[in-house]
Amino acid sequence: MKLLTMIFTWWNGQSFNTWFYTLLHGKAVGKDEFGNTYYRAAKVDPALGFERRWVIYAGVSEGSMTPPGWYGWLHHTVDTPPTQEDYKPRGWQLPHLPNLTGTPEAWRPPGSMLRANARPKATGDYDAWTPEG
Repeated sequence: MKLLTMIFTWWNGQSFNTWFYTLLHGKAVGKDEFGNTYYRAAKVDPALGFERRWVIYAGVSEGSMTPPGWYGWLHHTVDTPPTQEDYKPRGWQLPHLPNLTGTPEAWRPPGSMLRANARPKATGDYDAWTPEG
């Protein structure tokens, strides 16, 4: 079943082509806290002029699941991958969270129909508009 998922879908981890390209050309660089694995090409791509870098997501392919350090490395902002750095987050920095929109953990403002609890009662301070004025 996993082989069929790999052949016919691209949103569940990796496709067959990505798996094959990674097998031939990829060199594993590291993993993040979400289980995503990061790769780099063994040599510089002559068409691009720099090395290719990519990620194989552990589960659904969602770009917001890439932590900031790995995001910078993937986009050639930094040359050193986070596994080779000695970075310690500051006390005020929160841990990275993926985009939760569309999931049960998404933020629902007070009064939202999707919120689990009941809407607040009307206070009676509202008068409906009428065309007569």
